Amino acid sequence: METELEYRAVLAVDIERSAGRGDEALMDIRGKLAEMLREAFLASGVDWEACLRHDLGDGLRVIAPAGTRKTALVHPLVRELALRLRTHNRGAAPRRMIRLRIALHAGDVHLAPNGEVAGSPLEVLARLLDAPPARTALAEAPETVPASLLLSRHFYDETVRNGYHGVYPEDFRKVTFTVKEHTADAWLHLPGWPMVPAPTDAAPEAAAVPEPLAGAKMINRASENSSIYAVQRGTQHINITGRPRGELS
Repeated sequence: METELEYRAVLAVDIERSAGRGDEALMDIRGKLAEMLREAFLASGVDWEACLRHDLGDGLRVIAPAGTRKTALVHPLVRELALRLRTHNRGAAPRRMIRLRIALHAGDVHLAPNGEVAGSPLEVLARLLDAPPARTALAEAPETVPASLLLSRHFYDETVRNGYHGVYPEDFRKVTFTVKEHTADAWLHLPGWPMVPAPTDAAPEAAAVPEPLAGAKMINRASENSSIYAVQRGTQHINITGRPRGELS
């Protein structure tokens, strides 16, 4: 089957802790998720009907139409989706609450006439969706935080880094992850929750304190006829002259 190669933005979502809810609850939240995504895409000016959509079981993969502004998939789409998730969760029973991991990437994908897609950008997207930093950040955030968003380096560089309206670099934190054979940097965001700066690889080294020259001796006058002698390696000799023993006041 012949395919056409096109540059597309790709998005995937996965429902946190979807297992064990039962078929009825899962089918219900899947339907509500699809509806919220459709509304968020439309509110962002992205034609939902023109998107290619693929069921991931407990989530969805969406291939945006050609020419879609990638910034629109960050803002306002993520904000619009987060607002709808929070509204839903406020009135939902625990088994029907929806919290999402969201992944965004872009690249050249192979498009078949029947709507099938393939290519390495989809593999990268799948790894982003399973990345441990996004899972951990969402699990540790308050339940009022409805989603985590992870951008590939490519997507971040072409959208967030440029500081477009409504997209703020300080809202993202750089992370590194490995899933299967894929190791990469990515950028993490929690809608409505401040990002904690990532810890450095190593603690900053303490400022070096220069040691005195070997054998050096320092003399300081403390009071009247008293002298204090300090010698390298911390040994300190105090010689107080001019007063009888015991008169230190």
